[in-house]
Amino acid sequence: MGQRVGLLVPSSNTVMEVDFYRHLPASATVHTGRMYMEATTVKGEEEMLDEHCVPAAADVATAKPDLMVFGCTSAGALRGNAYDAELCRRISDVAGKPTVSVIESVRRKLMSLNARRVAVLTPYIEDLNVRIKASVEDDGIEVASIHGMGISVNFNLALVEPPEILAFAREKLGARPPVDALFISCTNYQAVATLPDLKRLYDMPIVTSNQAALEAVGRQLDVELVGMG
Repeated sequence: MGQRVGLLVPSSNTVMEVDFYRHLPASATVHTGRMYMEATTVKGEEEMLDEHCVPAAADVATAKPDLMVFGCTSAGALRGNAYDAELCRRISDVAGKPTVSVIESVRRKLMSLNARRVAVLTPYIEDLNVRIKASVEDDGIEVASIHGMGISVNFNLALVEPPEILAFAREKLGARPPVDALFISCTNYQAVATLPDLKRLYDMPIVTSNQAALEAVGRQLDVELVGMG
């Protein structure tokens, strides 16, 4: 058997594990634990963090993963970057293996691009956009604009098709946003599938939650991703 990835996602997430199976090599297997969450709101995410995250990690740990992934961008940003780091340490303590944070992976990717000014698109409500903005700006990167679709039912985030994401980007950012990079947040958003069209539209680095997490997993496991361009 190859390397095993332990993936923790909100229970209503239907995109992230699909992206992982599409883009990890066949030698890597994904073993998913679901943390109960239906509402993509501060209250819904706090309940997931406080009641369901660590028990889900303990369940996934029984599959003996080589690496854990905390697969929720906005919950990682919810209480600040220091909390996210501590949460990942707790997951690692339970599983006995390193843990990849999605929001930290995004921040590292933006810093590696030397992005000083970014635009952000999300499917979220404003309460969560505020947390995402604060997380990115904690590294000294200016969030020049952040636009959300206002969706508060987590399952519905995955129903936004790539053409709708592309149209949303056109509407909110225009053709030439005055930024160094574009970040599209959310692990339950079809942003990776939209990347080819977005790259044709915008001549700048584009970072998505699942893309950044996959790249972090690839580095940790020393494997080459499939079809990520």
